[in-house]
Amino acid sequence: MNVKIDSRKIEKGDTFVALRGIDRDGHAYIRQAIENGAAKIICEEGSYEVETCIVKDTRAYLVNYLKNTYYDKISKLKLIGITGTNGKTTSAFLLHQMLNKLGRKCGYIGTIGFYVSEKIRSLANTTPDIYDLYTILLQCLSLGCEYVVMEVSSQGLANNRVETLQFDYTVFTNLTQDHLDFHKTMERYALAKQELFHMLKPSGKAIINYDDSYKHYFLLDENENVTFGFTGGDFKVKIDAADKQHTDFSVQCPAFRQDFSTNLIGTYNIYNLMASIVILTLEQFDSATIAQAATTLTLPKGRTECIHTGNNLIVVDYAHTPDAMSKVLTAARALTSGSIYVVFGCTGDRDRDKRAKMSAIACKHADYVIMTHDDPHNEDQEQIYHDMTSGLPYDNYEIVHDRKEAIKKGISLLHTDDILLILGKGHEEFIVCRDKWIPFNDMNIARQCLSERRTPTAAMICQSA
Repeated sequence: MNVKIDSRKIEKGDTFVALRGIDRDGHAYIRQAIENGAAKIICEEGSYEVETCIVKDTRAYLVNYLKNTYYDKISKLKLIGITGTNGKTTSAFLLHQMLNKLGRKCGYIGTIGFYVSEKIRSLANTTPDIYDLYTILLQCLSLGCEYVVMEVSSQGLANNRVETLQFDYTVFTNLTQDHLDFHKTMERYALAKQELFHMLKPSGKAIINYDDSYKHYFLLDENENVTFGFTGGDFKVKIDAADKQHTDFSVQCPAFRQDFSTNLIGTYNIYNLMASIVILTLEQFDSATIAQAATTLTLPKGRTECIHTGNNLIVVDYAHTPDAMSKVLTAARALTSGSIYVVFGCTGDRDRDKRAKMSAIACKHADYVIMTHDDPHNEDQEQIYHDMTSGLPYDNYEIVHDRKEAIKKGISLLHTDDILLILGKGHEEFIVCRDKWIPFNDMNIARQCLSERRTPTAAMICQSA
């Protein structure tokens, strides 16, 4: 595109649109854009030596320009939007992966980056702003994609990052407490996510988790709704057998009854997989073909990412809400007769109300809990620990301030058939403390601690167990 919003990327002859943002005002960079070769400036005020167009709202101008210029092209893509508190990344990544396995080129846009088969680049936001989003969608077209599956966050919806788009499928995974520092109430949180379900194409379909108590916000009369769940729905699922390596389950729907066997573990991951099964069925793939594609899958980094070491299992997971923590612990308990240990922390400058809830869930369902740093941001770490432990009716925990030492301590506690859960940060590569970004990745640290321990049994690393 020769219309750009980043003055640093301006080339000779480009048009620069000066956007006003929360942290930056593009008007401050007009001079730089001109020096870099901008031939035209779109702005809300000012006069410059190159062609200048004054508009009331530069963002509105940009949105209209993108829609009028490029929407006919990107509308050729089958666009799938997935929203919910937990499971967005995994659900989207699994669908992206399965479509590619089945010979249908599919792009993925979300928390872990932009992918077409392989990762192309990281993204600043789970749901990119509209300019970046259009750029990515056009790139998907140029790379031969037929489908694009993307995570659509509530903040992305609230900030109009996906306006102008229409979706072939929208998916609701679940709704639990998160981001209430932004949305304030669960109802406002649900209504923010509901906006995605007003953005279906006339022929589009809404895919909804029947088992979630907030489903009524997403079962809109205006849409063709397709539901899935364990307790009911159009696609009803049942777990038949599970261990540390595999899950066997069956799906009953109007079109078929099919047995599945996958390397995914945990009921929550079967929920995540169900969105793929429903959409692939609606896309006219037969059930046996879908079952074959589901046999061996790779989870996104930091989502039930596993290390098998001897008879022990170490799991790194992004679980950072009370509900996600509960689901991971429930899954772990079903997989072992041994002890369960948890390492986790709580993020600073975020939803303080969930801290004590997460601590209570961890201590109730695990044998021992090690509380540690997550991302303090600008908040005092001692205040975070105070919130985590205030009124806690359990004593099966300790605080280890250094996250690496906490992980090392958790590993040292493992005996036969025990499980260690390292929760909260998942794929993240840094600990954010005030203005410092400290390199840190839970899986890398766990591997390092295992190596330092000199375990005689060689560790088998797998993402998909």
